[in-house]
Amino acid sequence: MKWLIGNLKMNLINSQEREDYLKLFKKEKKGKRLKNVEIILCPSFTHLESFANYFKGEEIKIGAQNLFWEKSGSFTGEVSPETLKSLGASAVIVGHSERRKYFQETDKMINLKIKAAIKTGISPIFCVGENAKEKEADLAAKVIAKQVMAGLEGIPRSQLGNIIFAYEPVWAIGTGLTPCSNEILSAKLLIRKMLVNKFGLKYAQAPKIIYGGSVNFKIADQVCMASEMDGALVGGESLSPHSFLKIAEVLDN
Repeated sequence: MKWLIGNLKMNLINSQEREDYLKLFKKEKKGKRLKNVEIILCPSFTHLESFANYFKGEEIKIGAQNLFWEKSGSFTGEVSPETLKSLGASAVIVGHSERRKYFQETDKMINLKIKAAIKTGISPIFCVGENAKEKEADLAAKVIAKQVMAGLEGIPRSQLGNIIFAYEPVWAIGTGLTPCSNEILSAKLLIRKMLVNKFGLKYAQAPKIIYGGSVNFKIADQVCMASEMDGALVGGESLSPHSFLKIAEVLDN
């Protein structure tokens, strides 16, 4: 089974845009039977409940783009995992490169968020990856290893299956650059090897590892299928239901 996750980011800025998107998504999805692809759509907080209600009873799952690690309290502007779950979210993106870059999220903060999500019964979509400077300095493997190990600190083996790992080479996001399938596969094997060594897993027991670096349907085969990834985390293309579902069809083959 492949995972296709749409990160709509800070878009669909009003209720009309949201309704137009939902209607178009359902229209594009009609008649398409995906046997091997699970879809998760991650809108902004303000649209979560509307998305969950719209797709209630359907195969589409809903996720959030962020969370805070406390259940409640004096944390102005934050959203708790309990609130996300009550609104219909079954997954949440954690450690996205934009959160690390613009909001200075540390590995420790990301670890707390992963723990909070798991405790609440929400699947973390745990993002890791190197930026351009780190790639040029040949530090990709070191950066990925550090992020993975720090993010999983204190996570029991029994909970690993609830985590979806997303490898997002930051240097490929919005740049027009695409890593070759061997580069992506190497990152997957590195993550899987760390999980096997740290938790004593067999390779077949390792959690899902998906790709997230400016995916579109033209390169989906290269970055997901040829590289043996378990799916994709899609940004900009998720705003077009037609393009997004074309990626789903590639993954379904």
